[in-house]
Amino acid sequence: MADTGTEGFVRTLGRWDVLAVAFGAMIGFGWIVLTGGFLEDAGTLGAALAFLIGGVVVALVGLTYAELVSAMPHVGGEHNYVLRALGSRPAFVTSWALVLGYVSVVAFEAVALPQTVLYLFPDMLAGRLWTVADYDVYASWVAVGVLAAVVMTGLNYVGVRPAAVFQAIAVLFLLAVGLALVLGSFLGGDTANMRPLFTGGAAGLIAVLVATPFLFVGFDVIPQSAEEIHLPYRKIGQLLLLAVGMAVAWYVLIMLTVGSALPASELAASELAAADGMAALWGSGLMGDVLVLGGIAGILTSWNGFLIGASRLLFAMARSGMLPAWFGRLHPRYRTPGNALLFIGGLSVLAPLFGRPALVWMVDAGGLSIVIAYVMVALSFVVLRRREPAMERPFRAPGGAATGVVAGLLALGLGTLYLPGMPAALVWPYEWVVVAAWWLLGLVFVLRVPSVDPGPDAEQRVLTARAR
Repeated sequence: MADTGTEGFVRTLGRWDVLAVAFGAMIGFGWIVLTGGFLEDAGTLGAALAFLIGGVVVALVGLTYAELVSAMPHVGGEHNYVLRALGSRPAFVTSWALVLGYVSVVAFEAVALPQTVLYLFPDMLAGRLWTVADYDVYASWVAVGVLAAVVMTGLNYVGVRPAAVFQAIAVLFLLAVGLALVLGSFLGGDTANMRPLFTGGAAGLIAVLVATPFLFVGFDVIPQSAEEIHLPYRKIGQLLLLAVGMAVAWYVLIMLTVGSALPASELAASELAAADGMAALWGSGLMGDVLVLGGIAGILTSWNGFLIGASRLLFAMARSGMLPAWFGRLHPRYRTPGNALLFIGGLSVLAPLFGRPALVWMVDAGGLSIVIAYVMVALSFVVLRRREPAMERPFRAPGGAATGVVAGLLALGLGTLYLPGMPAALVWPYEWVVVAAWWLLGLVFVLRVPSVDPGPDAEQRVLTARAR
């Protein structure tokens, strides 16, 4: 019989559940749809190096998360860390940024799924609706994304246990497909195809590096669901770091194996480079379809993980009095934040209406928001190490406060790559409109959040101030 969490959540997630949710959330679909562009921008080793560098940054940030989740295993993760370390309004800013990051991933997957199905069924397009950024949007294409959004939202609505079981099965299939790709590289790959190893110089490396925050995000789903995990707190931190290491290895191997499959020019011209690479490695179009099925598994695992994470974060913000109480209601039977799930699910239903261009918009706009959250968590880690040295920390990050300083500076460096004039600046107007609209909406809420100083009881003081 599972234990019941302090706020009515059910502690039912075990070791494999936690690892599957985090790893599955970090993999997603970007490794299939974006690989050709990465290899073209930076070359085979250049793209692998970019993911390794991005992985180091994320691993350092992950160390701060691992310590903080073991010390504060509460639903909402980052929201609680920043609230305790920096106060109420910085906590809102961090959480609001992260919600955009999470929602952008969910929206990305709602668009990526019909694009993947189109690879398997190229004649599926029917019922032209409109054109967005020179891309024709078809009713049949939209229907696939909308139907999947309804199904995934419903799966999470009826309980975290069904969502976790689904995640475990999908991740096992995803790992089997990855193993087949690696084996195919040994059997049918050619190192000559990997040349040029580096292209584009620093700009090419940065073009890939700037996508890594979006592609690696997912390990932080673990802190969001901390009140549903039935494990020792130290173990939660260790699993978080293991998930990061697995994801870094996955992306590096994808760059190397796909790069060995076909010449760079052919991969760059491919709609789904990883799938065409798999087909070439095995000399079979069927194996390309198998890899696409693995991509669909990645879409669904990422989608599932971020529905869990985003809904728990909205719940935590509402519980702290920073969002309307409607978001903070648990379903009386399923013990899930049902209203928050319906809100996020509704946004994912809208995403396919914008067609394929929304894929890139979501990556960039969501990536910037995620970096903001990383910087704030690293800062909170440093502040709490110095202000509350006696806080119980079942998992302690090596290096002390210095680890948090380095993690914060590296994350800040990634954030500057999105600014105007930089190689990976957000695209005007689409991506800036997404970011601006989100923060204008956030301004409405943050002005209503009482300014409360940091401390262990900050959440209660926010609620007290709101009640006055």
